[in-house]
Amino acid sequence: MLKEIYELTKNNMQKSLDSLKRDFGILRSGKVSTMILNNIRVDYYGTPTPINQIGSVIAQDATTIIITPWEKNLLKDIEKAILEANIGVNPNIDSSSVKLFFPPMTKEQRQSIAKEAKSMGEKTKIAIRNIRQDSNSSVKKLEKDKVITEDEVRAAYNEIQKYTDDFVKKIDEIVKNKEEEILKV
Repeated sequence: MLKEIYELTKNNMQKSLDSLKRDFGILRSGKVSTMILNNIRVDYYGTPTPINQIGSVIAQDATTIIITPWEKNLLKDIEKAILEANIGVNPNIDSSSVKLFFPPMTKEQRQSIAKEAKSMGEKTKIAIRNIRQDSNSSVKKLEKDKVITEDEVRAAYNEIQKYTDDFVKKIDEIVKNKEEEILKV
């Protein structure tokens, strides 16, 4: 029973960490990433569809993304979706693609985005601590139901705390790396 609690704890903490990494993908750093378009949906024959599923999306250089739809009639729909998403850039349409030219970030923008990254890290740490609390409650319930002994309870708390410390350390590392990436000119 404790093994199940440990596995659930680790899995949930890993999911929180993976979510943080995904969220960091949409934060802009020195080099523009195509992940900034991940949350944008285009109306594709009545179905909201991610841009990368209706055409090719490539980062041509550090400041340019080119979207080439498989169907040319989607150019206006892609432009409209990008404008509605308000990602800080106006799309330029040529005969076969949509080009996004991102201006270089100012020092203030970099600091603001670094602050946002730190905030995201803190929210993930809170999620990790909530998972720890849920796991400890499960252990407490097993003790109350007389399924495990006091020594096993103490060992379980220590094991869950060890997972928590490991994941918090990983979060701090990821946030530090992201901040460095964002602030690097």
